[in-house]
Amino acid sequence: MHDIEPYYKWRDDYVAADDKRSPFYHTQYSEFTFDKQIYNYYIHPQWDFFGSQTLYMKVIYADYELGYCIIEFIGEWNDTLHNDIMLLKREILELMIDSGLNKFLLIGENVLNFHSSDDCYYEEWFQDVEDGWIAGINFRDHVINEFKRNNIDYYINFGGALDDINWRNLKPAQFFKLVEEQLTKRLT
Repeated sequence: MHDIEPYYKWRDDYVAADDKRSPFYHTQYSEFTFDKQIYNYYIHPQWDFFGSQTLYMKVIYADYELGYCIIEFIGEWNDTLHNDIMLLKREILELMIDSGLNKFLLIGENVLNFHSSDDCYYEEWFQDVEDGWIAGINFRDHVINEFKRNNIDYYINFGGALDDINWRNLKPAQFFKLVEEQLTKRLT
């Protein structure tokens, strides 16, 4: 797991540590010391800690004018033991929403498991984005099934074309437009 880096090819366009509105503004990263781990597995030092013991994230792009951000995750999303959604909502998402972001593209290809609790924080997040949306991109099938089994898919859009987007070949604006088109099709 220590070889899995957050996506870095958009760093010329956006770096969360340099963004004054970002919850990770002024974050310092080690290039050589592996100081983060999930269970007994070290992960790449570029991932961001937000309070969870099993889930890390990276805001790889934010556009305040259009109101969207792209967040990549790694680890185990565990609401049962660690209440990851509460930590994510209170420590990160509320700050982002207050900064004008209301469309969230969540990249989940490195989320290995999901363990649910209740859906209160998902519902609260969904209500907070008002005219926006939350989309889960490239989550693994068994993870999506767990989200669906616990009715979280009412708040986060999963499945269909969102499961197979080759987003690394796109610029952030292209990726956003592609997801927005998919979600618009679902609503009409």
